[in-house]
Amino acid sequence: MGKKDQKGEERVEAVLELLRKQAPLTVKQEKFCNNACVERFLRAKGDSVKKASKHLRACLSWRESIGTEHLIADEFSAELAEGVAYLAGHDEELRPVMIFRIKQDYQKFHSQKLFTRLLVFTLEVAIQTMARTVEQFVLLFDAGFFRSASAFTNLLLTALKIVAEYYPGRLHKAFVIDPPSLFSYLWKGVRPFLELSPATMVVSSLDFEESLEFNDFSTYPRASSLRFDPSSIPSAAKIGSCSSSRFSFTVSHHFDSLKPWYLTLTDTSGSKVGPTSPSPSLLGPALISPLNARSLSFASPAARTPRGSIYGGTASRPAKKSLFASTPLPERTKYGSNDGVSINHPRTPRPSFLQSPALFFRKECHVSKTDKSRESFLPFLKFYRRPYDEMIYRSKMRPPLGGLISIVSPQLKRRHMSVSQRF
Repeated sequence: MGKKDQKGEERVEAVLELLRKQAPLTVKQEKFCNNACVERFLRAKGDSVKKASKHLRACLSWRESIGTEHLIADEFSAELAEGVAYLAGHDEELRPVMIFRIKQDYQKFHSQKLFTRLLVFTLEVAIQTMARTVEQFVLLFDAGFFRSASAFTNLLLTALKIVAEYYPGRLHKAFVIDPPSLFSYLWKGVRPFLELSPATMVVSSLDFEESLEFNDFSTYPRASSLRFDPSSIPSAAKIGSCSSSRFSFTVSHHFDSLKPWYLTLTDTSGSKVGPTSPSPSLLGPALISPLNARSLSFASPAARTPRGSIYGGTASRPAKKSLFASTPLPERTKYGSNDGVSINHPRTPRPSFLQSPALFFRKECHVSKTDKSRESFLPFLKFYRRPYDEMIYRSKMRPPLGGLISIVSPQLKRRHMSVSQRF
């Protein structure tokens, strides 16, 4: 182990010497080219000192052209307000998780250089929040706002190429969520030429609608205040019945758990809907339900009959003659031994070893790509569902990325408004 560490340090020093021979490094460049950074470039180039130094020099010139040292949050005030790209938090292994919710119209009104600067700004904010033992991050691309598969593919390829070329060894996982329908065909053709394609997975949010147990909004007071609070709604006992000149609305808990409501006619005129005499087999006096409130000409025979008998009556009382024309039900045919008619249903063949011998040699650990993508995305589902809060994101920015806008707590804002209202 000592010899390997010594060889690694020698390679790092050799790369730095080649860089200094080409051109002297500034203070910020020296800070960027630390041992961990040079080791990542060496791993990306197969421990080749010349290739790593050339790649690192190209990265330094690119960062200078982009102006990464002068990126501040004030340049992206509109994007920060809408939550286009932001740091959502850190996973269990302290890796930063970034979410990109870019709309399709964003590229129409913004240049490619501005999108690159926004991407680099978000990556730099995430890297600043990393611990010393963490080197990788996670990217979540929400493609639900895109209708064009080609437009989203171009945006995704641009982001992945920048990460692969100028942030080598940084990406842990990248997830594409809800892409357009034709994206899968484009992705199959482009994937073999991408360096980060093994770390990129495509998932659908519809596969995770069953898992709604995430309730992490309590830790975000500003976000939770904007959400629906069921405790603020009074109970049904406080609401009572609501009536108008013709209809009355009543809440019931004992009749139907799925639809605990019904309408009653309060009009005293002679035009009534449904029967007017109470009966245990019916809903009540002049009740309006989905069956008798609509036209019965298209209803099934079973729906037009009262409850208790499918033939229109009960054992104690026959059904009353209806005003609407009813479709006669087909007569029931009984097959038995007396009629001499017997039906031989085909038997389901039982599985046999001779029919499918591969079943006994199938690997139990075989997992499809879809299941693997779902399992990989589950730890990051809470970040995807968590509502965006600009104040929390700005609080994670360190200078000079934070910009000139100061972060003021909501208590101070309320106090300032109250003082200003006095004058």
